[in-house]
Amino acid sequence: MIRQPVRSYVLRAGRITRAQRRALDELLPRWGIPYAALPLDLDHVFGRRAPRVLEIGFGNGDTLVALAAASPDVDFLGVEVHPPGIGHCLLAIESRGLSNVRLVAHDAVEVLENQLPPDSLDEVLLYFPDPWPKKRHHKRRIVRPGFAALVASRLKRGARFRLATDWEPYADWMLEVLNAAPTFANAAPGNGCIERPDRGATRFEDRGRRLGHRVFDLEYVRR
Repeated sequence: MIRQPVRSYVLRAGRITRAQRRALDELLPRWGIPYAALPLDLDHVFGRRAPRVLEIGFGNGDTLVALAAASPDVDFLGVEVHPPGIGHCLLAIESRGLSNVRLVAHDAVEVLENQLPPDSLDEVLLYFPDPWPKKRHHKRRIVRPGFAALVASRLKRGARFRLATDWEPYADWMLEVLNAAPTFANAAPGNGCIERPDRGATRFEDRGRRLGHRVFDLEYVRR
């Protein structure tokens, strides 16, 4: 499997509210999955057999929660490292009474490598990852050939990898990496971007649009 000594994120000391802290203390033990370098039995985790969707870096969880609420017959697993966002997501899960969401507060690459079995996912979502725009930081971008191979190995055949960014150079980078990946086929005509799907808007997307950024959606099928 791949090794990623350089992380695709930096943990920053963000402000956490009292409610988010309560959620981390009281709700994460209920809806969280502790990280361990052992493959999960997802049927046991969710208490049923159902389609499974992973969102990498769910931010504050708005998209994850909206998708889970709209699709109760699908199980959703979210991975995030920033405590305020995890707390915000837990509060939303509680308020909407969702039972089909679980969270892992850990590095997504390590979760994919060590905790998720091969051929176990029906979709992987990667919406608005940090584009690391400066050239000297490109090594931190999460979308790289090894990462693409790792995601593909966890998807079932015919399953989907969906991505979005509001940074055009990063969209070009994603297309170059994923169009060259032998385990993926681009779902868009001409091997480009797709029309924006109905996936809700994240705060990163809203911010990008306020700044005048165009949003690029990509979709790949596991061969």
